[in-house]
Amino acid sequence: MQGIHKHLAAALSFNGGYVDTVGFIALQGLFTAHVTGNFVTLGVSIVHGTSGAIGKLLALPVFIATVGLTHIAARQLNKRNLASLHVLLTAHVVLLALFAAAAIVFGPFSDADSTFALLTGMLGVAAMAIQNTLSRQHLKTAPPTTLMTGNVTQVAIDLFALIGLKDEQERTTIRTRLGPIGANLLGFTVGCIGAALAYLAVGLWSLLLPVAVAAWACTAAYKGADPAMSASAAVS
Repeated sequence: MQGIHKHLAAALSFNGGYVDTVGFIALQGLFTAHVTGNFVTLGVSIVHGTSGAIGKLLALPVFIATVGLTHIAARQLNKRNLASLHVLLTAHVVLLALFAAAAIVFGPFSDADSTFALLTGMLGVAAMAIQNTLSRQHLKTAPPTTLMTGNVTQVAIDLFALIGLKDEQERTTIRTRLGPIGANLLGFTVGCIGAALAYLAVGLWSLLLPVAVAAWACTAAYKGADPAMSASAAVS
């Protein structure tokens, strides 16, 4: 299970950077995963008079509501001894697919406050809210897959802690911790850069890639995870 979680976390980190980047480009500064960043871009929208303010205001309550519903669903599935990781990953894939489909059909968006732009953006926010919840509840041994500031902080602390550290056991512990964090940071970075290049090449069709990655993660969880362990992972 630990190895599966490691690979899932890296794949989802790629998606975290990828979806956030494409969403930011296509929806005039809307963060689908790093929703608190929308407060910054909201201020920019107000100053420059650009569109997108409504979506930025809606993103946080939609994100919170989706996290809450995901948590409740995980608890109910857990009570029924069902694998909530599997079910919620499936829901994540479905929402990502709907996000991609809406963006392709209705985009590009010249007005980020239009009805279809708002619908598309909130589908992306809801999809990434599920990913954030899964990271907290089911990938507890892995670093966060969307919030990279904390990962970078931990890397900096660990690297400086290694300087002059004599205790080999502590050095091994730090190195072991740095591996997964580094994998997530690399995945997120590649996702951001890859998203920009893919968007330049094929526009909003680029959103099909994170759907495929999420589908792979879902399939890997189904094939490799113990359903009982997935069910018991849901927090109380």
